[in-house]
Amino acid sequence: MSLFKKVIFISTLNSCLLLMLIVGTQNSTYKSKVNLLINETIQLPVGFILGISFISGSIMGNLIPLNLKPRKDNKF
Repeated sequence: MSLFKKVIFISTLNSCLLLMLIVGTQNSTYKSKVNLLINETIQLPVGFILGISFISGSIMGNLIPLNLKPRKDNKF
């Protein structure tokens, strides 16, 4: 699979997950704040916080192993 196809697949999959997350958390009642180093965030649904963590981990986990430099021997 080429690099372009992998990036398109990763971005499409995670965009669909984000869309489902946004639609699913609209009626959530339990909200919490995230304590950052400097400030706190606004109150967000707990499911949204967990979902964003999952999606960002999925993006990073899929993009880190991509080899952006071409190999000299063209072997995988």
